[in-house]
Parts: sequence; C-alpha cells; structure tokens
Amino acid sequence: MIRCAECKGKGLCGLPRCPIVSRFHAQAAALAKPSASYQGSSPSVFIGSFGYPDVRGGPLMVDDSDNPPDWLKRSLGMDEIVGIRARTLRGSSALTSVAGDLQEIALSSVPLDVDVSFERPVSFSLTFDGTMAPVGMIGSVKTMDVIGSARVERVVDRITSDTDLPATEACVALTNESVDVYQVSKLMTAGLLGKRRRFVPTRWAITAVDDTVSTNLKKEIARNAPIEEILLFSAEVFGNRIACILVPGDWRYEMVEVWGAHTLWGGEEEMIVQDREGMKKQGYSPITGAYYSARLAVCEYLDRIRRCARVIVVRSVSNEYWAPLGTWVIREATRKAMAAPPLAFPTLDAAVAHTVSVIGSDSWVRHSTLIPELRTQRTLGQFFS
Repeated sequence: MIRCAECKGKGLCGLPRCPIVSRFHAQAAALAKPSASYQGSSPSVFIGSFGYPDVRGGPLMVDDSDNPPDWLKRSLGMDEIVGIRARTLRGSSALTSVAGDLQEIALSSVPLDVDVSFERPVSFSLTFDGTMAPVGMIGSVKTMDVIGSARVERVVDRITSDTDLPATEACVALTNESVDVYQVSKLMTAGLLGKRRRFVPTRWAITAVDDTVSTNLKKEIARNAPIEEILLFSAEVFGNRIACILVPGDWRYEMVEVWGAHTLWGGEEEMIVQDREGMKKQGYSPITGAYYSARLAVCEYLDRIRRCARVIVVRSVSNEYWAPLGTWVIREATRKAMAAPPLAFPTLDAAVAHTVSVIGSDSWVRHSTLIPELRTQRTLGQFFS
C-alpha cells in the first residue's frame, strides 16, 4: 500500500488530487495574482519532468533570491516563505525557444531581469513533490527577453565551458570551489554540465547533485581515521527535528524518518520510513530526496573534520510543518545540527536514550537496523585488545 510519507504528493495513490496538497492549495491560492505579463526579477529556472525527454521549462519569476539559506538568514517564517512561493511564477515553454535565455539566468550569480508575455493570463497551479520548493503560478510563455547580462563567477565559467568534463566531475569540482549545491543544481537543470548536455528536470537535478557530491565525499571520508567518541548533534527547522548520532567506525549511514499522526504526511497514524547504506547505495531511497540531503550535510561535516563515522540520522516531523517546502529544509536543518556543539556519550545506548528525548518518541528505534548491528558488532580494535 502506498503511504503518504513515501509518496509526498506525487499522486501514487491514484486520487485526482492529493488531499494534503488541497490543504496547502487553499492557503496559498489566495496569495496568487494572475497577470498576462511579467517584468521583473528571475533568480532561477524550472524544468518539468512530464513527458521526459520532451519536457518544457521556463524562468522562475519573483522578487526574491530563490535561495533557501538566504531565507533562513533573514529569519523568515513558514508563512512568509509560503507567501514568496505562492507569488512565484513559473514560465512554461518548449525549450528550443528559450534555451539560451534560461542558461544565461542559470549562469548568473545575481538575479537577472526578464520581460515575459504569456499566451493567456497565468493561473494558480501548485507544483511540488516534497523535493522542490512549491511554485504558485504557471504561465505559457509567448515571448521572453532577458534584460542585462549575466554576472558569472570565474570558476563557474571555467567549469561550464569545459565540455570534456563529465557531469559528475563537474559537480564535484564546483563544490570543491565552494559553489553551493543550490547553484550547482541550477546549472545542472539548465543543461550546463557534462559532455552530453541536456536540460534535466529540476526535481531530478536537486537529488542528483546531493547524491553525486555526497557520494564523492564518502570516498574521501572512508580514507580518514574514525572519530574517537560517540557524538550526538541536533537541531530543528520549521518543525523538522533532526538528530544525528555519530559512532566511531567505517562509513555506514542510516536515516529514519518519522511523521507523527496528523502531520503533513502522517495521516491518522504515525508513519516511519527507514533506509541505509554502506559504501554503495542500492536503489533509490524510499525516503526520497530527504535521504540524500541529510547525507550531504553529514558528509560535509565529516570531510571538514577529516574523520569517518557510522551515522544514524533521525528526522521527526511535527504538525508545525504544515506546508511541503522541499528537501532544502532537511539539508539546512542537518547542516544546522552539524554546526552546533555535539554531546558526547560513553555508550551507544546512552546516545540513543538521549536521542529519544530529543525526538520525543522511541518508536523509531525498533525501525533501525544499524543500532542492533552496532550493539553486537566488534571493531578490529576491540578484537585485538
């Protein structure tokens, strides 16, 4: 049976409209202001996935940076972010007619102004799937002009100009030069990376970049010595409580996602989804994009301190998280956790007990397969001691 916590609004249940989407739709629709044209800022681009590879796309148009870390830095609340996304306008066009303009927008480190007319007045059309930030309006592009020239960072220009560099290596090279994954995802979705260049649906690009960058970091982390003690990191963003247990040892990663009853994807009963990996990941995670976003944040931390660890990430979602804002929330919540001073524990059981108090429930513990393994498995150091 398809569960809401795994579907996250993608329509896998077969209903004509997700009832959870309807709750958000009703609150956001009132903020939308239809128009037959747009003159103003375009901070990003959007490529749809319907009918792939024959997809449509266009500029994202809003008087905002379209940058989640900036939203958090400005201390915006959920209502304010929903307001921004409700008035965000997504252009839709055959890519052959707008490809160059979209790539110029994606390359620019600052939002470009655009002048767009639509075939008919734009309509409210909520677009989200749990990975992307929602978009409130959509309009079929009739004409589009980019005003001004892109301001392109030197490293971005160098790597996007290298058509012999595979997309995976380009993603890694960009992040190694301190280009954040939000910019890298924008470049990937606009078809500016790799040898065989093509536009990539935005939803796919977000998870692909998280996965690609963290997979490369895993290889670097595996070469490092293990951490020396059991550590617990925690933080919360918009009702998303994150707890990360780091245990000395070689790389392993597990995530347990808990949706409480009557939360966004929880339904009448609590929903729990779990997944894990070693050095290689088999298949796409049932937790979907959140799995890779949290993994990226943990890998960034371990790479920064030049250590390796076995990792258990627990995400608990309360009903404070009333609108699906995208996997950036999990990425930034986990980054926030890993930036805070950790608590150290003498035993795994002590760390798990404290995590239960942080999460507010122990129901997730029985879903973990890594915890019982860590309790019984001896390390090489213990074997020879």
